[in-house]
Amino acid sequence: MEMEYFIHEDADWSKCHQEWIEWCRQWLLSIGLPDSHLSLYAHPQEKLAFYSKGTVDIMFRYPFGVQELWGIAARGNYDLGQHAQASGKPQEIFDEASKKKFVPHVIEPAVGVDRIFLAVLCAAYAEEDVKDEKGAVEKRTVLRLSPRDAPVKVAVLPLLNNKEALVGRARELYKKLQRRYAAFYDDAGAIGRRYRRQDEIGTPWCVTIDFDTVEKDGTFTLRERDSMQQKRITEAELFALLEEQVY
Repeated sequence: MEMEYFIHEDADWSKCHQEWIEWCRQWLLSIGLPDSHLSLYAHPQEKLAFYSKGTVDIMFRYPFGVQELWGIAARGNYDLGQHAQASGKPQEIFDEASKKKFVPHVIEPAVGVDRIFLAVLCAAYAEEDVKDEKGAVEKRTVLRLSPRDAPVKVAVLPLLNNKEALVGRARELYKKLQRRYAAFYDDAGAIGRRYRRQDEIGTPWCVTIDFDTVEKDGTFTLRERDSMQQKRITEAELFALLEEQVY
């Protein structure tokens, strides 16, 4: 994916270039890539293309080594100059302030979707030893995806699938969540197994409908993927959490 951001020939190209580098870096952080895995590589002058004023690559530390993730180049007016030469049509614009024509210069960020996708998966994937509900150690596979990236935002799980009060309340909540979020309903198997299935696909939160939900205060058990911590939460608090974290 490439974008050309045009600037005035008298603009401070270095300042514009740095702003784009930082914007790209912040976007990568916003989708869950850890800052510790990112670095910047400035191309030395002798390796720059003849028309380039400066190129900086955002690098990512993959399991197989550090590789370029996103390149941001200050390309001068070379691109539009080439268009003008090949087409025979001028590529100038008229500047009202200076009352003269000029060929715009360009800052070009260029990135591959597949590289970003692989970086997100590499940063998120983990295997760890945890204890199950009986105290036995087992291997947990988890995708620590940002809530913005996770294909499922929240899973709704009735504690038991043979208790209509639990199933009915769980399906009611699931239908409400579906209107706004990518939600998942699962009532098959032990609750621990269901948690593990959601961990594997990167679901940030699981909501369990238990007997306290239907017999007492209406709150749910919210289980957080990364820490596996659980707490009681109201329906309003759940929607507020999702609104803040997903968008």
